[in-house]
Amino acid sequence: MRNRKKKRNSRVFLLLLLLLVTGSILGTSTYAWFTSNKTVSVTDITVNVATKNGIQISVDGTNWKSIVSTTDLLNARTTYGAAVNQIPSTSSAIQPVSTVGTILTGGKMEMFVGDAPANTDGDYILTAEQSVETHGETGEFIAFDLFLKSDKAVDLDMTGTSGVTASGTDTGIKNASRIAFIIEGSKASDANLSEIQAMALTAGSTSGVYFWEPNYNVHKGTGIANARDVYGISITTDEANPLAYQGVKAAIAVEDNILLGNANKTNYPTKFDDVTMTYTTKDDFDEDDVIPVFSLPAGITKVRVYMWIEGQDVDCENNASGGNINYSLQFTIHEG
Repeated sequence: MRNRKKKRNSRVFLLLLLLLVTGSILGTSTYAWFTSNKTVSVTDITVNVATKNGIQISVDGTNWKSIVSTTDLLNARTTYGAAVNQIPSTSSAIQPVSTVGTILTGGKMEMFVGDAPANTDGDYILTAEQSVETHGETGEFIAFDLFLKSDKAVDLDMTGTSGVTASGTDTGIKNASRIAFIIEGSKASDANLSEIQAMALTAGSTSGVYFWEPNYNVHKGTGIANARDVYGISITTDEANPLAYQGVKAAIAVEDNILLGNANKTNYPTKFDDVTMTYTTKDDFDEDDVIPVFSLPAGITKVRVYMWIEGQDVDCENNASGGNINYSLQFTIHEG
């Protein structure tokens, strides 16, 4: 099976998107979200995009090349004035955020940055406010636009080179990571550039939004304890199925006094909602594995990529800090 997959991968047209994000975080107690304004410091970001055989990539929809770097994304505004590529630098930090995938005007995904302060009774509560990305090297999460051009319609697979892994000591924060792909739209290759750059998914749309949860099956001991003590959920170190959870869909004020253990749509249906993963992979998803993902029509497709630490994940707790994580993505054109 492995030899057959390797032989097949050597024959197919290849689209390689490799994104590496390394973050380090510190922490102590066991609660969802981070209770003491803990952050995820980004110590290194490298974006490499390589393409072959008719697939080309661009940060602006007009200058096509085989490799795109972080510098290209951050400099996109020189030819794509409306670009909003948020890629935190080594001196910045990202924080736990949450989303249910709501699309806002302009095709961006609504994100909420959370905190877990103590109320007057000493209980930890959840607060959340909307976090809107800005172009540059600061922000609570990662977001950027890519333009992909194909001379024919193709289906894509995601290869086992993709995933979120620990760099050094595995503290468990990799298990709370998420990635989303927003298909903003497609145009003919000869379309007007202003139309290509302005493509955006309609506000409120649900189709065209793809969520991925890597490492869904693994949980560290502190994550297991957090699931039990805060959420009343019994899990093991190797779960057979992904855990269901509800993301934040509206701002949460201190006055709402929502205890962490009550932060769900059953108790607060206007604040939380179910999140459905389009793709899930285990921690042993390796280089010889593939899963089908989205398709590209002939022409130019605009894709917005989001990467974040999901605060509503049971593995997002202070004891998960103290290590580095790497995000990587790789796609290959599906062999029919």
